[in-house]
Amino acid sequence: MTERLRVGIAGVHGHGRSHVEATLSRAAQLDLVAVADPRGGGEVPATTRVFDDAAAMIAGVDLDIAILSTPIPTHTELARQALARGAHVLLEKPPVPSVADHHELQRAVDAASRAVQVGFQSLGSAGVPAAAELASSGTIGEVVHYGAVGLWSRSEEYWRRAPWAGHRVIDGRLVADGVVTNPLAHAVATAFAIAGAVSPDDVVDVDADLRRANDIATDDTSSLVVTLRGGARLAAGLAVTAPRRTEPYVLVRGTRGHLVYHYTLDTLHVFRDGRRLPRTYEFARVALLDDLVAHIRDGADLVAPLARTGAFTRVLEAVVDGPAPIPVDPRLVRSERRGAETFRVVDGVADAAEAVAWQGATFRELGLL
Repeated sequence: MTERLRVGIAGVHGHGRSHVEATLSRAAQLDLVAVADPRGGGEVPATTRVFDDAAAMIAGVDLDIAILSTPIPTHTELARQALARGAHVLLEKPPVPSVADHHELQRAVDAASRAVQVGFQSLGSAGVPAAAELASSGTIGEVVHYGAVGLWSRSEEYWRRAPWAGHRVIDGRLVADGVVTNPLAHAVATAFAIAGAVSPDDVVDVDADLRRANDIATDDTSSLVVTLRGGARLAAGLAVTAPRRTEPYVLVRGTRGHLVYHYTLDTLHVFRDGRRLPRTYEFARVALLDDLVAHIRDGADLVAPLARTGAFTRVLEAVVDGPAPIPVDPRLVRSERRGAETFRVVDGVADAAEAVAWQGATFRELGLL
């Protein structure tokens, strides 16, 4: 019988609890030997050691896998420490705060001969490489540009869920809690994967038009156009100020049709010129933790290695270092009460985000919002 892999999890409340449940549900393969959180360990087995500090957990326990669901500024150093101690790492997104940190951590990965898997769950779908292959096959002609649309609805209370919520930087430390870099970061990362952009050098320019309807320091209604090496462009319209949530997607617009990939549903819709209806395909998805275990056991390639996320980090850096978001025209913003929560809704935001992806231009360029 194969010996179970020893897992330690740093950050076990909120989203981090899902990592605890995932580990415990794989008891035949994984042993949750330690957790770390200043708020306490929560409900874990009696055999699990509980630490207040992530670095102390990494130093004090021999781990095969360290799962880091901690604040962004801690990612690089904690991951580096875990790698140096011989552990593989499952690192929550966004992975690192800067391109410099991306390169530093990649060097640590190479030196340790260990892996860092990044928590972009959508990259675990077989639909991502399938969409990339179809885009390059000529089925929809030549690619005109790539796009992404994300339309969610987040309440005013969402932006008060933690002291760091709604900030790009707080007390000199990167938070990056804006729509582009946190709630809809998967849209950007998935679009990059389909476009074949992986490293920071694959991104030539980022034109970010960041807006906000809520009283926050970061963006909640944004568009960006990214120019990639080789001349391809990627345009994203992203907002958490829509009247309701719709399923986000990546668009590939071609000269003879287009693709729509719903990355939360693992479905690909192929629209070819002359056809009134799309062909739709469904794909299987592997959980990132299972994929990391397969890599450790058998040497299988990772679906979301750190090396594949450098283009996203380049965008994060440009967004955080760029101008502060500007307020949306107040005439377009209305408040809706739903149960115990209040939502700020931007009228026309859905049409605007879709226009960004289809036209390949920002809100500013299109004269929207």
